[in-house]
Amino acid sequence: MIIEIDTNSGFCNGVVRAIRKAEEELEGGKTLYCLGDIVHNSHEVNRLKKRGLTTIDKQQFEQLHDECVLLRAHGEPPSTYRMAEKNNITIIDATCQVVLKLQQRIREAYLSHPESQIVIFGKHGHAEVLGLVGQTDNNAIVVDNDVDVEKIDFAKSVILFSQTTKSVDDFQHIITLITQRLQPNVTFQYYDTICRQVANRLPKLREFATHYNKILFVGDVKSSNGKMLYEECCKVNTNVHFISSVESIDYGWFDCHDTVGICGATSTPKWQMEEVANCLSKQFNN
Repeated sequence: MIIEIDTNSGFCNGVVRAIRKAEEELEGGKTLYCLGDIVHNSHEVNRLKKRGLTTIDKQQFEQLHDECVLLRAHGEPPSTYRMAEKNNITIIDATCQVVLKLQQRIREAYLSHPESQIVIFGKHGHAEVLGLVGQTDNNAIVVDNDVDVEKIDFAKSVILFSQTTKSVDDFQHIITLITQRLQPNVTFQYYDTICRQVANRLPKLREFATHYNKILFVGDVKSSNGKMLYEECCKVNTNVHFISSVESIDYGWFDCHDTVGICGATSTPKWQMEEVANCLSKQFNN
């Protein structure tokens, strides 16, 4: 069996930076909390948990005092920073630089154009989106599909941004829908704020998936990026299997003559894809 791992898959720079910051703090033996899962991958979360990282939710965060808390790459709304200051919490800010710049742009647009509607193309309830909406005092309109677009007042000016991990094609579709519905003489500004490190993976992933007769996509069910990339693989290869761990592998899917490509999301660690490759190799190549 030929088994190869996609060199373009794995953690994006923002996630790598967040995990590095967590590991640096934990090396010093400090008590370190993380507000939400540091990455949407339960295996990586458990690995860091064994090293001492404690994941907490918003309610637990509000009850903390005089502790150290890491903010993950997804970013947080201003209210989180205010709560930290109130409770004397030391913040280790691992917000992705791309997300941080987007937060600033949205905040500036909101303050300088009070007459306009701030619209964010993103997944409802996603951690990054909550942080972005928070820049507008929770007044931004979140749209994720054709139905959501109807929440916009097409008689008022619109300023549109995108969650950093959304599809470029889907963003263009939303732009078209809004353009078609806006009344004459209404101002429409839109900004492609999609992270190119993530967006550029799409064409590379499609190409990778065409080179093998079987694909194993390694991801976590909580990862929206993983879901999107998996669906892209399925568009170009009819033999794609989504797995969350080596325990998810059904060896009945394969025979020793297969060529197998292993890929994953921006939230999938390289060590997990390597673990999958080693299991396949032991099963079919020994």
